[in-house]
Amino acid sequence: MHSAARLIAGTLSKSQATSFLRAGIEIKLDPGWQTYWRDPGDSGAPPNFDFSGSENVKTVNVLWPAPERFPDGAGGNSIGYRDHVILPLHVVAAEAAQPTALRLKLEYDVCSNICIPVESNLVLNLRGDGAQDASIAQAEARVPRPVALGQQARLAAAGERAQAGSDQAATRVSADRHGAPLAILGLHRQPGDAHDRVLIDVAAPAGAPVDLFVEGPSPDWSLPLPQQGAADGTVRHFEFELEGVPPNAKAEGAALTLTAVSGDDAIEVTAHLD
Repeated sequence: MHSAARLIAGTLSKSQATSFLRAGIEIKLDPGWQTYWRDPGDSGAPPNFDFSGSENVKTVNVLWPAPERFPDGAGGNSIGYRDHVILPLHVVAAEAAQPTALRLKLEYDVCSNICIPVESNLVLNLRGDGAQDASIAQAEARVPRPVALGQQARLAAAGERAQAGSDQAATRVSADRHGAPLAILGLHRQPGDAHDRVLIDVAAPAGAPVDLFVEGPSPDWSLPLPQQGAADGTVRHFEFELEGVPPNAKAEGAALTLTAVSGDDAIEVTAHLD
């Protein structure tokens, strides 16, 4: 099978006014095999979760640790996980005093030179005293933290300079903070031959590896993976062609989800196309 999946249990926790049971989907993969993120990239398929058979479960929130990019063997790149991953779950019970049983029909692909669809039917009783809290917490720490789009005023100024004929890209924003924290400074759309191009600036500590993933407003958007160009000190420049937009969808004003990953840090930003 080249993989094994199971449900693991953590403790009862609180987020603001909501109590939830911590759990996780653990997938272990054979060496050389990988599985996919919620956006699989150029090939593959995202996992599918069916919790409808669960008992005393109101909602299940699936969290996604930061993924990585890897070659798909067909000239493109996919997005996902190698070796081992835990997808944290926040489970809200319908009745706090009643027993809770999580039942999951899990469908996911595992790929090496070939791709194999896998289906697992998993069951776990949740009592709020599970022994895997540390493993789940470690996976939660890898979930990209939501932050705001940064440096918007300076991005606007850069856009005005570009429209006035500057040879710099509209998103070329200088950063003088060596060791700056991970941040997505802004994005800008530029006309292209066949498709418009989207330019994105990401700030990260000098010399640190950085990758960027972009998702559209809905799963039927199939945007290319951004490609990284030259760097200006702590600022890395990414771009992609604006293709894979669904028919009749409007690109202008569309909300994109940008995920930047650098080492142990990862952030998620919602930004609108201009």
